[in-house]
Order: sequence, then structure tokens, then C-alpha cells
Amino acid sequence: MPQHVGIVACSAEGAALCYRTLCVEGARLLGAHAHPEISMHTHSLAEYVKCIDRGDWQGVGELMLSSANKLAKAGADFLICPDNTIHQALADVESRSPLPWLHIAEVVAAQAVESGFRRIGLTGTRWLVESEIYPDKLTARGLEYVRPTTAEREEVNRIIMDELVYGVLEPEAVACFQRVIKRMKDEGCDAVVLGCTEIPLIMNDSNSPLPTLDSTRLLARAALRRAVESSAP
Repeated sequence: MPQHVGIVACSAEGAALCYRTLCVEGARLLGAHAHPEISMHTHSLAEYVKCIDRGDWQGVGELMLSSANKLAKAGADFLICPDNTIHQALADVESRSPLPWLHIAEVVAAQAVESGFRRIGLTGTRWLVESEIYPDKLTARGLEYVRPTTAEREEVNRIIMDELVYGVLEPEAVACFQRVIKRMKDEGCDAVVLGCTEIPLIMNDSNSPLPTLDSTRLLARAALRRAVESSAP
């Protein structure tokens, strides 16, 4: 039997896309309609945002650890978190976690190398793109990166927090991301990380000026592989 996947969720839309990907794409590895056992837990997004707004990453970590403990009791074998921003707290959480984790940025960086990309544009919340979550993982693999400008960070953050997390998908949001990604392309980027798990709701390879690294689906696919390969004799 495949291993039991635990999802430490934060925002609903990104977690839902990750969950759906696990279920739908599981059939490719396991047969018609099959997917690993999956459990998900999330605290209110408001609780996370309160901590993030005051820079309380320890508080973020405690919420994540609370979910991890509940998922361990539910029988999960390992954990994923379909939220890039709160990975800032993961290093502290991992040392106290009852279960191992897959790191979303490590998964994305590995795919970037496999795809032959060299210079990666970063998109996501302002907390994410101002952090070292992706720079650390990308540079460890010899990859370069480009952050959004200050103005781009603010507008992208507004779209994510005021629209995408509520499932509001506007053409103006697509146009904004296209401008940001085009500017990164002009700076020599050959791919872009969709580093908020809601961004794939509006951006993909068909409308992006650069090839996309879809953090949500890449994490789900990595979890599928781990669930299946770890159960093999």
C-alpha cells in the first residue's frame, strides 16, 4: 500500500489544488481512480496571517506543528505543506516534528535543475520573495534567481491575499503577473517559480512569458512518488 500523505494546509485554494492533484494524478501511478490515503488539517488562515503580520515565525511554526501532531495521530507517514510562505518556519518545526516533511522549495529547485533552467524568477507573497526560502535552495544547486521589485511585490501580494486566496480570479491579475514575468525574462530569467500555491489558478505555461515551475503541483507529484516508492518492497 502507498504511504499515507499528510497535508499541513494554510490557505484553502492552494491546499485544495494540491489535494486534487494528489487524487487525480494518483491514477497514473496506481491505476484507475486510485490514490494514496490522504489526511489534511488546517488552522484558520486568520491565525497564520496574524502571526505573519507581526513577524512571529515561531507562532507560525507552532500552528504547523499542531497540525503535524494531529496528522501523525491520524496515521500519516510523512507531511507536505502546500504554502510557500510559511516554509520560513519549517526548519524549526522539522526538529520537533513527529513525521518527516518534503520541502516545497527543494522540490521546485530539483525540477528546475532537471529541466535545465539556470536563472529563475521568483513570484509569491512579499513575505516569501523577501525571504531566503527559494534563494537558499536554488543557489545550493548552482541556480541564479531574480526577485520582484518593491512595487511588484506589493501588487502581487495584494492580488494573492485579497483575491486568489478567496478564489477571485481576475483578468487584471493575469495581466499583472504577465508584466512581472516579462520583466524577469528581460533580465535573463529562463523560468519562473509560481511561488504561491494559488498562482497556478491563473498562470501556467500557456499564458506566461516564461516556462513555469508550478510549486503546488510539483509538491503534490513529489508526494505521490514518495508515497509509492517508499512502500515498494
